[in-house]
Amino acid sequence: MTAEITKNPTGYNATFDRYFEHSLEQVWAMLTDNHKIHRWFSGLQMEEEGETGHLTLDMGHGKKKEFPVTDYKTGELLAFEWGDDHVRFELGPDGQGTRVKMVETLPNITDQTPKDVAGWHVALDIMEAILDGRGIERTSEWERWYPEYKRLFESMGVDFA
Repeated sequence: MTAEITKNPTGYNATFDRYFEHSLEQVWAMLTDNHKIHRWFSGLQMEEEGETGHLTLDMGHGKKKEFPVTDYKTGELLAFEWGDDHVRFELGPDGQGTRVKMVETLPNITDQTPKDVAGWHVALDIMEAILDGRGIERTSEWERWYPEYKRLFESMGVDFA
């Protein structure tokens, strides 16, 4: 199931609502423990955890982008800048598992946007697969979801020509 794309006063939101059959502690560790982060998002790293912390993304060739944390509550909430966008993970217990709500706030839609949203979709799928102890092929999954997101944005009147 794709993310829900909605218009907001300053752009769009891409909201992913997922349920993982794993404890809140296990899911939280996927977002904050660098050994686990690297398995689902290569190059992303939590440099400093907490409200004044930041993440970095290794862009290759010795270059890193820094993404300041904008909201943080241990075990419940991690939000950070993502270039011009903003990413927010909200976690909560749900029965035996964890409800994960991820919202990417998109002030500008470009031809890169459906690629990025498909990337977050696959990143969440990979996170779940790791927790489940099963494999997943990143590239083929992305190639499956990217056209779906491109069509979704086009159906909202976004023109990528």
